[in-house]
Amino acid sequence: MSILVAILGLAFLIVIHELGHFYGALAVGMRPRGFSIGFGPPIAKVRRNGIDYAFRIVPLGGYVTIPGMTRPQASDVDAFFGSAIHDAPVLVGPAERLKRAIDAENYDQARVELDAFEADASENGTGGIDRGVKHIRDSLSEDAYWRQPIWKRVVAIGAGPATNLVFAVIVFAIVLMAAGGKATTTVEQVFDGRPAQQVGLKPGDRILEIDGAPVTPKKITERISGSEGGQLILVVLRDGQRVTLGPVRAKLDDDDVYRLGFRLGAQPLGGLESVRESVFLTVRLTKEIGISLGNIVHKEGREQIASPIGIVDESSSAARQGWESYLAVLAFISLSLGLLNLLPLLPLDGGHIVFAVAEKIRGHAIRREIYERVSIVGIAVVLMLFFVGLTNDVGRLGGG
Repeated sequence: MSILVAILGLAFLIVIHELGHFYGALAVGMRPRGFSIGFGPPIAKVRRNGIDYAFRIVPLGGYVTIPGMTRPQASDVDAFFGSAIHDAPVLVGPAERLKRAIDAENYDQARVELDAFEADASENGTGGIDRGVKHIRDSLSEDAYWRQPIWKRVVAIGAGPATNLVFAVIVFAIVLMAAGGKATTTVEQVFDGRPAQQVGLKPGDRILEIDGAPVTPKKITERISGSEGGQLILVVLRDGQRVTLGPVRAKLDDDDVYRLGFRLGAQPLGGLESVRESVFLTVRLTKEIGISLGNIVHKEGREQIASPIGIVDESSSAARQGWESYLAVLAFISLSLGLLNLLPLLPLDGGHIVFAVAEKIRGHAIRREIYERVSIVGIAVVLMLFFVGLTNDVGRLGGG
């Protein structure tokens, strides 16, 4: 069950990412042609206000269809209608007129020629052109992505990663409000078999002193980890009485830190304070993720990459620990997803933003051939990251 919850959580993050694009496009006047939850053939489909909404058979993520992501080219006519023209040579003339209109960037005339081509194809009983007609018509439309001002394109594309970032802040705030907050000196949990249990520390004890010195929550951690296994004397307040515990020695934990084996409680944060701390936490994590990406050329950086398999495994493990842990991991994944999509690589969102800005600076459009070549490089980089993450996950899950 925890694995299913983890998979659905990852799919949900992809859906809200696409919802960001969807509503971002609507907000700036680019009407999406469709929004789908899942992939593959549709299970249920409805059309409202010119937008197709669909639930598809593979419920892992989703996607939004924004019209005219690239400028139309004459070669589109051959790519989409080549077979139809071969079967019905009478369409050669209409196809050539359509290509000339596109080449001349006379898009109003191109729409007229496309309608004429579709009518001629219908009269000749030529099928299989619907997809091509729809694609070219969308790319010629007034609300096509490539025809919009740069700021509108940046809003529509940037809204996806932004939604993931905002979601992360909100969820971190919920976790901090419910289960996090300011650390206290009161013991919340004592772990079985650890030195703290053996010396008699109990949940509810408030630690007053370590080795005769008063302590704050931060000092408790520092004193224990800095003892390096030396003897410690603890003084706690229990049922209104001072109780001395020890001597006791901290032991190395799995992460090579000396610990006694207990967890301090936390004072819940208020709503505004939780949001503020969540923003600070998100900023710190963003810096750490950025450093990790910068260190990808080093072995240590590559070892931190995970594939969807590793993400699901980590989420599943967190789900077994409780809803707070699961939500915290989900927020971190959402943040990572948003930042990954901002990398300046096509076909990632960051690549589209960079190209939009580049076109603004150049004063004219960048040829589609350049888009396609840069996209090949971007896809290769993404596949490399996936392969590295998959290799890491196989090693971790297999015990390597």
